[in-house]
Amino acid sequence: MKKISIVVPVFNEEGNIELLAQTLLKVISQLNYAFEVIFVDDGSSDSTLSIAKLLSNQNDIFHYVELARNYGHQNAIKAGIDIANGDCIITMDGDMQHPPSLIPEMIDKWEEGYDIIYTKRIDTEGASFFKRITSNAFYKLMNAISEVKIEKGTADFRLLDNEICEMIRETKESELFLRAITQLTGYKQYAIEYKAAERNAGKSSYTFSKMFKFALQGITAHSVKPLHLATYLGLIFACGSILYMPYILYSYFDGNAVSGWSSLIATIVFFGGLQLFVLGIIGIYIGKIFTQVKQRPHYRIKETNVYAKNSAVKL
Repeated sequence: MKKISIVVPVFNEEGNIELLAQTLLKVISQLNYAFEVIFVDDGSSDSTLSIAKLLSNQNDIFHYVELARNYGHQNAIKAGIDIANGDCIITMDGDMQHPPSLIPEMIDKWEEGYDIIYTKRIDTEGASFFKRITSNAFYKLMNAISEVKIEKGTADFRLLDNEICEMIRETKESELFLRAITQLTGYKQYAIEYKAAERNAGKSSYTFSKMFKFALQGITAHSVKPLHLATYLGLIFACGSILYMPYILYSYFDGNAVSGWSSLIATIVFFGGLQLFVLGIIGIYIGKIFTQVKQRPHYRIKETNVYAKNSAVKL
């Protein structure tokens, strides 16, 4: 019997994890597969981990992984993928916005021969106007300056064949962006559209600053176009300064040159800011090299019961 692993990274989801577990049980109990559900606690400060342990004690299908601290959503997903041993792995969030009802369709497409079944969010109930705008801006910016094209609304709710999971386990990238990594594999893929529900409980931990950092991380991890942009900007302004020379000479010989420092200071500040911008882009890439060469682990597991239990349970 084929085994399917479901990896759920959770961070302060005490109000959602029990409902998600119940919903998953209803869905997978109708499927003729062995299942394991792995909750990866990413340094929660509430009772999320305690609830995950309780669920694990009540039903052998549930497992928990406690990370030593908060390592971030992408690293938590990788921790679950690394420790799972199903023939395929489904990753999903623990806030009930990824509908478990799509799991049977995802498995059917996997059985048809697709290696990656990913989901596309077409709408989110209750999403603010600001959230929609920033989400759209992320995908447009990502596709404009990155070498990886990601469809709008693509989520971390996906099914991955074990062969793809092996590639993720072997990756050494210090800053993970799994949406792009899976897109670059070249394996057979299929998209399923869905409408995301509102969060059942709690608030999203993805603030605007985290979203911006995540977007910047994804872009710079898979493209050197920002470096090209810095070069183009430098060239454009260098040419602009040359074009300004005839005006300076004309003003001098015409006798209209005004001695003053305002325009000079404004010019210096402008070009100084431009230089800092360019150096900032270069610094980001140098920082990535610095982080990468240290080869620190993506995460540390503090405690888990994955190996202590029977992880292939048929409901």
